[in-house]
Amino acid sequence: MIPPQEASARRREIEDKLKQEEETLSFIRDSLEKSDQLTKNMVSILSSFESRLMKLENSIIPVHKQTENLQRLQENVEKTLSCLDHVISYYHVASDTEKIIREGPTGRLEEYLGSMAKIQKAVEYFQDNSPDSPELNKVKLLFERGKESLESEFRSLMTRHSKVVSPVLILDLISGDDELEVQEDVVLEHLPESVLQDVVRISRWLVEYGRNQDFMNVYYQIRSSQLDRSIKGLKEHFRKSSSSSGVPYSPAIPNKRKDTPTKKPVKRPGTIRKAQNLLKQYSQHGLDGKKGGSNLIPLEGRDDMLDVETDAYIHCVSAFVKLAQSEYQLLMEVIPEHHQKKTFDSLIQDALDGLMLEGENIVSAARKAIIRHDFSTVLTVFPILRHLKQTKPEFDHVLQGTAASTKNKLPGLITSMETIGAKALEDFADNIKNDPDKEYNMPKDGTVHELTSNAILFLQQLLDFQETAGAMLASQETSSSATSYSSEFSKRLLSTYICKVLGNLQLNLLSKSKVYEDPALSAIFLHNNYNYILKSLEKSELIQLVAVTQKTAERSYREHIEQQIQTYQRSWLKVTDYIAEKNLPVFQPGVKLRDKERQMIKERFKGFNDGLEELCKIQKAWAIPDTEQRDKIRQAQKSIVKETYGAFLHRYGSVPFTKNPEKYIKYRVEQVGDMIDRLFDTSA
Repeated sequence: MIPPQEASARRREIEDKLKQEEETLSFIRDSLEKSDQLTKNMVSILSSFESRLMKLENSIIPVHKQTENLQRLQENVEKTLSCLDHVISYYHVASDTEKIIREGPTGRLEEYLGSMAKIQKAVEYFQDNSPDSPELNKVKLLFERGKESLESEFRSLMTRHSKVVSPVLILDLISGDDELEVQEDVVLEHLPESVLQDVVRISRWLVEYGRNQDFMNVYYQIRSSQLDRSIKGLKEHFRKSSSSSGVPYSPAIPNKRKDTPTKKPVKRPGTIRKAQNLLKQYSQHGLDGKKGGSNLIPLEGRDDMLDVETDAYIHCVSAFVKLAQSEYQLLMEVIPEHHQKKTFDSLIQDALDGLMLEGENIVSAARKAIIRHDFSTVLTVFPILRHLKQTKPEFDHVLQGTAASTKNKLPGLITSMETIGAKALEDFADNIKNDPDKEYNMPKDGTVHELTSNAILFLQQLLDFQETAGAMLASQETSSSATSYSSEFSKRLLSTYICKVLGNLQLNLLSKSKVYEDPALSAIFLHNNYNYILKSLEKSELIQLVAVTQKTAERSYREHIEQQIQTYQRSWLKVTDYIAEKNLPVFQPGVKLRDKERQMIKERFKGFNDGLEELCKIQKAWAIPDTEQRDKIRQAQKSIVKETYGAFLHRYGSVPFTKNPEKYIKYRVEQVGDMIDRLFDTSA
């Protein structure tokens, strides 16, 4: 049971809380009433605002729609006026541009092309909208006139500014300039930059708008003429330079001061001149021959103009490659890509045909020279062929994309030259073998025959053109191995060929030697020729080439030389046999000689004296050009004769076989030696 005090306190607490809740409720009720009042006021305001907006909208929307319609009408009017102005402008194009078109594009290409663009648009407009309009014919006529003026301007610019490349500049272009410390590239400017830009713009316009390709024909005709004239000018430069100074030259890079040009000799290809110099060296050492009865035209008489023509042609070939490369670079800027190869093919034809024709003329001249046995002329083919084969990769690169007939021109010329060169080699070998024996043309002093010197001189050319000559011979081989011959194969062929020529020469010399009635002179003749051949082979390094297929050639020639010396020495037996001990009479010292013995001694002295005098008189007129060999043969013969005569004189010089000993004892031993020392010396 709850105590009375706690119940009373609990009741008071509840009453307090109830009172607080009643107060809170009263506050909430008042707040709700205020809120309702505010809501009513807001609704009233919004209703009033909505009413006003509706009135405003009803007033504005008609005005807005009216304004929008007015703006649309204004835009339509402006567009109509603009279109009308645009259309009207086409009717004024002819009158606005006629003066510019009539005066032409020279000096104002930009303005001219702008006018042509206007005319082009007018033509398109009238074709689309008014094809029967007289204005269409007017602007068409004006457009055609303008196009013709552009074509004429293109031709004029190309003609006026396309210049022949000077020979000096070409030589700088193809020269290696190895002597210069600083390597500088030579750049060809075919057209001034400003002119080139105009040409390119006209070209592009004619292709894009003019629908015209005739200008490409104009381009290649003009550039083709300049290319051809440039190469011909170089050739003429060689001729003039060689006639005035003997050697054409090219100034160094032309950016040096013009008043102090640096002259530099053009690198001349390996021609016959090297062998001629070798021949002169041999002559100084006593190895040169005198002219004998060879039906080969002497190489020493070769016209220097052949070297000039050869050098000129070789440099023209190199010039063509360089100039053609430069022309293609220019052409790529001017001519549309899909027309470049065809235009370039046409551009180079005249110059290329000129080179090929000149090459065929060289082949034809070589063919005629072979018939005349003028093998010095044939030798011009060798440096040319070598250069053509060396240049062929560049040639092929330049001619990429040209017609097959164009690409095949150089290979065809190379084949022709290889064929004629091989024929020249074979005919030369046959002529060496079959050169006739002409008694009246044989060297009377037994010196080197012209056939020998010519043969050796010809073979010496092949040292400079080993690969070329070997390839010539290999090109005529029918074996399967020749189709892909190596340098070793061609070298062996060339060695075999040289050995063949030397073998033919040896056989011919043996035949010629029989023309001499005196076997001793025949031996001297063979000795001189064999010695000349051997020394020439050694000095010109031909011996190494011969040794490729014939290892014993040098030893064989030495044996032949020694054999001829021995044959010659037998000519003295008829002199020494008179005083040889085996043929002398036997007698006892102190015993008086019988008449028969005295007579025999007289005959021995007389036979020796007469034989010595006769041989010395005859052999004094003979010649051994090689000083070393001449001294060797003299010394050997002198030793034999002096020894034999000395023994004979010692034995019979004091024997009383005659009352006039000076009649029979005409020479002392030293005098005999002096007489032999004067053999083979026509100047003594």
